[in-house]
Amino acid sequence: MTKLAETIQKFSEQIFPEVVEHYHWLHRHPELSYREKLTSEYICHFLEVENIPYRKNIGGYGILAWVEGLKSGKRKTLAFVADMDALPVQEQNEVEYKSENDGVMHACGHDVQSAAMMGAAKIVFSLRNEFSGTALFVFQPGEEQSPGGADLMLKDGVFRDFHPDFIVKQHAYIDLPAGTVGFQVGTIMASADEVHITVRGQGGHGALPHELNDTVLAASNIVVAMQQVVSRLRNPFNPMVLSFGKFIANGATNVVPGAVTLAGSLRCMDEEERRRMLEAIPRIAKSTADAYGCVCETVLPDGYPCVVNDEVVNRKVRAKVVEYLGEAHVLEFPKRMTADDFGFFSQLYPCCYYRFGVSGNSGKPGALHSDTFLIDESALKTAVGTFAYIALSSLSSND
Repeated sequence: MTKLAETIQKFSEQIFPEVVEHYHWLHRHPELSYREKLTSEYICHFLEVENIPYRKNIGGYGILAWVEGLKSGKRKTLAFVADMDALPVQEQNEVEYKSENDGVMHACGHDVQSAAMMGAAKIVFSLRNEFSGTALFVFQPGEEQSPGGADLMLKDGVFRDFHPDFIVKQHAYIDLPAGTVGFQVGTIMASADEVHITVRGQGGHGALPHELNDTVLAASNIVVAMQQVVSRLRNPFNPMVLSFGKFIANGATNVVPGAVTLAGSLRCMDEEERRRMLEAIPRIAKSTADAYGCVCETVLPDGYPCVVNDEVVNRKVRAKVVEYLGEAHVLEFPKRMTADDFGFFSQLYPCCYYRFGVSGNSGKPGALHSDTFLIDESALKTAVGTFAYIALSSLSSND
């Protein structure tokens, strides 16, 4: 273990109770996407107490804090990202820091990520005499809901005064034990696009189908026809998922409604394939509706791009984490079709997105996005220390 790793591990132990307090406060006061007012104020107050400079209200309630190294040498800039928003979930955990906001819960670990980055920022600021360059800390709103806080912060000039050489994000992961982290390279998460389709026609009495346009039948066949997007139109070497989870035909046993609404999600692991499929979906929907004498409107809001881990940056960051935690604690996580708006960052900058384990000895916490999700708090030590070590070791070296 390097001397720097020893220093950061001791520092992480020392501030651990404070980081846990931050985590408890954030968990107790969750706020939905784009409503993170109190969360943002809490983090800004922390930064003011620590004398860490920052800008706020970037792309909504987003915050950018920065620490300038005071040592002479090569001036690099690294950025670190943590999400702030919660989910519309009613918490079932019986803990003293249980959510106080009815129907809102940190069920994805964003409270852990923000608390950990607060701790990492404190360590980096305390050791600013030991490195040159700049460490940026991005506290991001709205990861859970389109259009995505990452995109809004970028459009609002989050890096207007800086140019990151690379960007790192860590995310809580229930499939690894606390004290470990997982890496993966390449395209690690899918793009995510919502698909909203409305089918309209002449509704009427179910016993007189010849006098109406059967919108329910048309919509049903649109769902079936959409399966060819995945089975026949995509390159079979590129994973893709198109799922419809919403089908509303507000008629009755003997009433065919005049309109039926569908909603689904398209996930792709290739941006070119994504573009082609987004062109194909309205075409297939329209032609199918036409066959039943109905009209069709398809709305495809701007979604999230794929998350891509830069091979060179991923290798460098992984090597730093091995130095800090040891090879036995650095594992791999599988690629999957979930999404994260960190993809907006990875489209513009070399990036590394890794996961840190949050499961304890008593077993896995409740599933991600579930009402019983809860971490083993020792995971905070790992999350704080790895961020701090990546920053300090990277900004202290000439590679």
